[in-house]
Amino acid sequence: MIVFPNAKINLGLNITEKRPDGYHNLETVFYPVHIEDALEIVPLKDSDKEFELHVSGTPVAGNPEENLVVKAYRLLKERFNLPPVSIYLHKHIPSGAGMGGGSADGAFMLKLLNDKFSLGLSEEELEVIASQLGADCPFFIRNKPTFASGTGNIFYPINISLKGLYILIIKPEIFVSTREAFSLITPAFPEKRITEVIQQPVEEWKDSLVNDFEKSVFAQHPEIGEAKNKLYEAGAIYASMSGSGSSLFGIFNAPVDKPEVIFPDYFIWQGQL
Repeated sequence: MIVFPNAKINLGLNITEKRPDGYHNLETVFYPVHIEDALEIVPLKDSDKEFELHVSGTPVAGNPEENLVVKAYRLLKERFNLPPVSIYLHKHIPSGAGMGGGSADGAFMLKLLNDKFSLGLSEEELEVIASQLGADCPFFIRNKPTFASGTGNIFYPINISLKGLYILIIKPEIFVSTREAFSLITPAFPEKRITEVIQQPVEEWKDSLVNDFEKSVFAQHPEIGEAKNKLYEAGAIYASMSGSGSSLFGIFNAPVDKPEVIFPDYFIWQGQL
């Protein structure tokens, strides 16, 4: 049984206040995009192993025990008598890009196990379990445009569609430290909330739908800011960094011709929204 975990982008991201626990409250809109990983599970027969993890595609750093697909399997194994499984994960969503690739893998693993072994968990129950994997993991259970607040863990459905438009996602070979990005931000509530701005035509987003991380990240990594400018030069009607970077995206009325010429040595993905 195989599924295809997809990525998300952030439409706007405002860091509104620092919490007493040291974390930050924020507001953003998560929007699913069709760049996908592939995830398959196969029962592992005649083995004393709990699981086997096979990862291909884009390299993934870290201990396999810490991979969110493994953590998702173990969360459900605590509640159900799951058999040992071989897990095959093919990575295409770039890691450390602010696109939720790891979170999507973990959430889709929960849904996959629920379907494969007929566990009978509802979407609401899956969301509660997914929250134990990470703040944005529950988003990928329903996988629909969502307004997120709190630390990115409080969700409300939002009525927005970008159907018919095109997206170009790019990622330079630059690592952005999320912790450092947060440390350089002065939290503040924006004049217009994202929920208000997002209802305007996309052509009006440029100066009002803001990712607060861009100011500090662009100062530390000017190449990322230059790449955003190039997206506009290529005809984007809106461009932004996703999350804390380093990926950026541009929304276009038509596909971009030869983006690999504009962004040599970048990860590039283009598709319809």
